[in-house]
Amino acid sequence: MENALKNSAEQHASGWRMRVADYLGLEHSVTIASTAVFLIGFGEELWKKFLPKYLEALGATTPIIGLFGTAEDFFDACYQYPGGYIADRFGRRRAFLIFITLASLGYVVYLFSTSWAFVFVGLALAMAWQSMASPAIFAVIGDSLPRERRAMGFTLQSILKRVPVVLAPIAGGALIASIGLVKGVHVGLLVTLALAALTIVLVLKLRPPAQPPHSINIRGVWNSFHHILKRLLISDIIIRTCEGMTGVLAILYVTNIHGISIAAYGTLIAVQMVTSIIVYIPAGRIADRIGRKPFVTLTFFSFALFPLAIVFASNFAWLVVAYVIGGLREIGEPSRKAMIVDLAHDNIRARSVGLYYLIRSLSITPAAAIGGLLWKIAPQAPFVTAALIGLVGTVVFVMTVEERYAS
Repeated sequence: MENALKNSAEQHASGWRMRVADYLGLEHSVTIASTAVFLIGFGEELWKKFLPKYLEALGATTPIIGLFGTAEDFFDACYQYPGGYIADRFGRRRAFLIFITLASLGYVVYLFSTSWAFVFVGLALAMAWQSMASPAIFAVIGDSLPRERRAMGFTLQSILKRVPVVLAPIAGGALIASIGLVKGVHVGLLVTLALAALTIVLVLKLRPPAQPPHSINIRGVWNSFHHILKRLLISDIIIRTCEGMTGVLAILYVTNIHGISIAAYGTLIAVQMVTSIIVYIPAGRIADRIGRKPFVTLTFFSFALFPLAIVFASNFAWLVVAYVIGGLREIGEPSRKAMIVDLAHDNIRARSVGLYYLIRSLSITPAAAIGGLLWKIAPQAPFVTAALIGLVGTVVFVMTVEERYAS
């Protein structure tokens, strides 16, 4: 009798775990890839937000620090397609190992930099994980999960990507406050290297399906794009132009125009991240059941509304509301990513994702500079302009992407 009860309890627990795993899209390869995102992301976020001050401590001037930001955007754009090519050509597991190794070399360069010039060299290596690995992560989710579960797969990955953004900078800031900027960044880099080593051990357990060889150049990849994927890309470029125009200016508007402290601004960012995390799971689950389009539409509309909400906030409470709207910009991100994977050909999936993001990133590069010029006219100008652009992008998506292709 006792054994029967024990077996029944074990079966019940096993069944409960299987239901949770199914609900969250916890397939073996997806779980490993998402955990890798979390581990390295947590390590990087310990020091990443403080790199401008680290550059300053190494003798960089403000224009040099600005150039560092431009270089980061440039690498982010240019590394996407090569990352996809490597993932398709050499397989997902080998690609992850290559990207982690290159990024780790970048962390070592950061650690031993004696002047700001070396940090630029480190950036060229460290971006291998952030940018090159992205198409491979998309491909793993596309390879491992059926169409109707991919939004939840991207939901898990998105949550594990953003949790470190909330927690790690707090730990990194406390570390820097206690032992100093340079030493604090160095300790953070050592922690990141340890987490990268742990991630390599984890990735070695990855069992992705074999990818058949497929020789195709970048033009062939573009020609393979489904016409709906091209339409999604157009609306996505418009929306990300809206985001890019005010992304670097939001902190200036909140602190300089509204008079909010830096500490309070950090609270607003936390509100935004927590909102995103809260909405991810229900949105991803529902999207897999009823279709992606309503959630992507809501995401795009939130992108348009967010800059207006910042401008019209009359006090801190309304700024909290604005940053809740900012968090809602993520409600359809798993659905949008799932659409990209759904519409890409299986044998060139990673390259398709890489080319998509290469085109998008290069297209929106001027947005921040345009926003800065509009700020000189009036601080509100880039925010209002961005909102109008966001509304256009939302309408373009609604009018051009058919429901049957977004389900």
